[in-house]
Amino acid sequence: MKKLASAIGAAVLLLASGATLAQEIRIGLQEDPDVLDPHRARTYVGRIVFTSLCDKLVDIDPRLHIVPQLAESWNWNTDNTVLTFKLRKDVVFHDGTKFDAAAAKANLDRARTLPDSFRKGELASVEKVEAPDADTLVLTLKGPDASLLAQLSDRAGMMLSPASFDPKDPNAVGRKPICSGPYKFVERVQNDRIVLDKFDQYYDAKDYHFSRITFLPIPDTTVRLQNLRAGGLDMLERLSPSDAPDVKKDSSLHFSSVAGLGFQEVVFNSNNGKRGEANPFRDPRVREAFELALDRDAINEVVGGGIFEPANQPFPPASPYHSDKFPLVKRDVEKAKALLKEAGKTQVKAELAFGNNTTTAAIAEMIQAMEREAGIELSLRPTDYAALLGQMHNGNFELALRGWSGRPDPDGNITQFVSCKGELNDGHYCNAEVDKLLFDARKVPDEAKRKALYDQAQAILRKDVADAFLYFQPWPFAMQRKVQGFLPYPDGMIRLKGVSFAKK
Repeated sequence: MKKLASAIGAAVLLLASGATLAQEIRIGLQEDPDVLDPHRARTYVGRIVFTSLCDKLVDIDPRLHIVPQLAESWNWNTDNTVLTFKLRKDVVFHDGTKFDAAAAKANLDRARTLPDSFRKGELASVEKVEAPDADTLVLTLKGPDASLLAQLSDRAGMMLSPASFDPKDPNAVGRKPICSGPYKFVERVQNDRIVLDKFDQYYDAKDYHFSRITFLPIPDTTVRLQNLRAGGLDMLERLSPSDAPDVKKDSSLHFSSVAGLGFQEVVFNSNNGKRGEANPFRDPRVREAFELALDRDAINEVVGGGIFEPANQPFPPASPYHSDKFPLVKRDVEKAKALLKEAGKTQVKAELAFGNNTTTAAIAEMIQAMEREAGIELSLRPTDYAALLGQMHNGNFELALRGWSGRPDPDGNITQFVSCKGELNDGHYCNAEVDKLLFDARKVPDEAKRKALYDQAQAILRKDVADAFLYFQPWPFAMQRKVQGFLPYPDGMIRLKGVSFAKK
């Protein structure tokens, strides 16, 4: 791995020494994104790329309020079952075709019906989509859905050119995504770079100051920072927490961080495929033993540099849905051993899969050491993160470390992960009572009543040990001092509107 990281670093440094486009910004990513099709994608870094590539119906502001983007305005009917959007009239896709209500309908219908779409669960409440005229989009729901607007502020609301939809080749979109954002797709070299160029016909083009964006996946945090210092990168996401003090003291760099909406967790394969059927973690007592062997405070101190706040639930402290009813599980090795004995096991052997980057690898090694003391022997399987997500979806795992970047609405942080048919429920955990509570919560606009339903669901999930949360995800960015105007958002996206290089 050291040789691979050095090779990547050398390549980027070499790239930095060559000629560059005027006003090109290079951004270092922790992983390579998965498919560049917003309906079929599920990685955090993919969302960073989409933020510059694909506009959405609505967006969020830094305080998580829903704000216009492709939709200028919207309103609900009296029983909250019909959502009507008025769309911008000055939008074209990167292929020159016009964005209108018919195009929006085609996108939402594709997201709802494509066999391998990860947006189906997010749009499950939508019964039909209509475009009565070019500027009006109408969504009729099966019932009230308090989460829908927030879902449309992310990949479910991203708009692609319908001209790029090929029913005979659904993979074509991901090879050359054609959206309507401020930057258009140029090329992708897997595990090397993704290049976007400014789209001059964008309605807000004057507020975007870079002619090109190059995203460079560099999993090794040390190599990523070296490239930033050497000029091969202008910005990087997810700075290693241990490097934050040095970056803050470096006069050539700038550090910017924001508390995020997401989490890092351990996912148990309860019932997905053959590895789920034979998995010792099907037994909730073994899952509880695993959790009791964890020391979240140690992970925060050793790997997190004090900014990996220990987590016990899917809702971060900043969320109004965060609950104090579920205290952190403190480490208790003896109780963990007793639970294994009760389950008829003196020792458990399993494989822990994780995305191969410096931070996650360090966490995996700490977990391996902690669990060994309780009688749980873990072998470690590092892999490319996008590949890991595919393997998890297909049931090829026993335990896995998974990060979630978080969503403004609480539904986006829980339902798709633990509902019986949730699109991201990789372990196939299933509890009908939990499903009812979560789907009822979608229908309730009142915050206090909605929170009560989530609390009830969480009580069951904690009893079942459906998963094991590790920490709430912060978003630490580092950039060269010349980068000005960047504001981090709680969703961790890199928004380049108004961002520029300082004039020399």
